[in-house]
Amino acid sequence: MNDMRIGAHPRSAIPTTSTVKLDGAYAWYAVYLLTFAYTVAFIDRQVLNLLVDPIKRDLLLTDVQISLLQGFAFMTSYVIFGPVFGRWVDTGSRRRVLAFGVALWSAFTVMCGMSQEFWHLFLARAGVGAAEACLAPAGFSLIADYFSRERLPRAMSIFMLGPSLGAGLALVAGGLIVGSAKTLGQWFPILSSLSPWQLAFVMVGAPGLLLAALLLTIREPERTSLTGAARSAKHFSLRETLQFFWTNRAFYGRYFIGLSLLAIVVYGFPTWMPAYLMRHFGAAPATVGLRYGTQVLIVGAIGIYSGPWVQRWLASRGWRDAPVRCAMLCAVAAGLLCIAFPFAGSYQAALAVAALINLFYALPWAVAASALQISTPNRMRGIAVSIFYFLISVFGMGIAPSIIAFVTEHVLGDPARVGTSLAIVCCTSAFAAAWLLSGAMKHYHEAQ
Repeated sequence: MNDMRIGAHPRSAIPTTSTVKLDGAYAWYAVYLLTFAYTVAFIDRQVLNLLVDPIKRDLLLTDVQISLLQGFAFMTSYVIFGPVFGRWVDTGSRRRVLAFGVALWSAFTVMCGMSQEFWHLFLARAGVGAAEACLAPAGFSLIADYFSRERLPRAMSIFMLGPSLGAGLALVAGGLIVGSAKTLGQWFPILSSLSPWQLAFVMVGAPGLLLAALLLTIREPERTSLTGAARSAKHFSLRETLQFFWTNRAFYGRYFIGLSLLAIVVYGFPTWMPAYLMRHFGAAPATVGLRYGTQVLIVGAIGIYSGPWVQRWLASRGWRDAPVRCAMLCAVAAGLLCIAFPFAGSYQAALAVAALINLFYALPWAVAASALQISTPNRMRGIAVSIFYFLISVFGMGIAPSIIAFVTEHVLGDPARVGTSLAIVCCTSAFAAAWLLSGAMKHYHEAQ
C-alpha cells in the first residue's frame, strides 16, 4: 500500500487542539444525540415493514410492488445522494449536513402518510432515502474526531445501536399506533380522515423536525486522522480519493462486498419476518409489532454492544485481523441459523431462531465501522462511508426485499412460504459474505 496505508500509526501520536475534549463528556453527549438521530432514521425507514398488508389492501398492490417501496425506491435515491452528502461532509459543516438531512427525511416520512396511490408513496419513500443518506457519513466522521483510537470502537458501538433500536421501535410504535388509530383520531381531529397505516407514517415522521433543530447545537470537533498521517487538514481531490481506494482494493473490495452481502440478511430478514409471522401463524399486526419489535430492539442492541468485547477477545488471542474475523464468524453463524429457520414449527420457535439470527447479524457492525474509520484518512472518510453505504444499500435495501419477494412469488409460488424464501436468500448471502471476509482478513493483517 502507499503512504496512506491502513493503521500506520496510533492516534495517540497526533496532537489535537480541538475545543472538544477527546473522549470527554461532551463527546459522549454528542454520540448519544447522534445515536438518537440514527434511531429516528430507522424508525422512519422501517415502519413500512409492519404496514405491508394494510398498504397492499388499500392501494391494491402486489408483494413485488411492496418490495419496491421497501427497497428500490429508498435505495436508489439513497445511493445517488450518498456521495453528494459524503463530499459535503468532507468539505463542509457536518452539523449543518445533519440538520438539513433530518428535517428533510422527516418531512418526506409525513408525506408517505399522505399518499393515496403507489407512485405517491414511491416518490415519498425516495425522498426519505435521499435525505437519510446524510447521516452515516456525517455521524461516522464526527465520532472519529470526538474519540481516541482506543475508545472509538465503544463509541461506534453506541452509535450503531441506532439501526437495531430504530428497527425495533418502528415495529413497536407502528403496532401501537395502528392499534389505537381511532383514539388518536379523536385526539387529533385533523388526522381522523387518515387510515391507520397513514397515521403511523405521520406520527413517526413529525417529531424529527424538532430533532433537526437540536442537531444544530452540536459542536464541530477539529478534524484529525486515525491513520497517523499528517493529513488531517488536507483536502484531497476526488481523483486522489478514488485512487486511494483503487490502490488498496485488495482489502477494501473484499471488505465492502463481504459486508454488503451480510447486509442482505440484515435488511432482508426483518423486512419480511413480520409478514411471515402474520401469514404463516395468523398473528395480528399489533401483536407482531410488539413481540417481534421488542425482540429486534433488545437482541439487536445486545449484539451491537457486544461487538467490541468480541473484537477484544479475538485480539487478545493474537488475531490482528480481529474486526474482519469477527464479521466473518458472525456471517457463518447467521447462515447456519437461516438454514434452520423454516423448520421452526411454532410461533415461539420461529421467534427464538429469529432472535439468534438477529444477534449474529447485528454483532459485527460497530467494529466493522471502526475499522473503516481507522483505515481511512480523515478527509476521505465521508467518501469511504458513502461507498460503503452505497454498496450496503444496493445489496441490503435494493436487492434483499425484492429478491425475497421474487423467490416467494415466482419460484415457490405461494405467499405463505415467505419463510422458506427468507432461508434460501439469507443463508446463501451469509455464506458468500463469510467467504469474501475470510479473504479480506489476510490483506487487513498485511496492512497493519
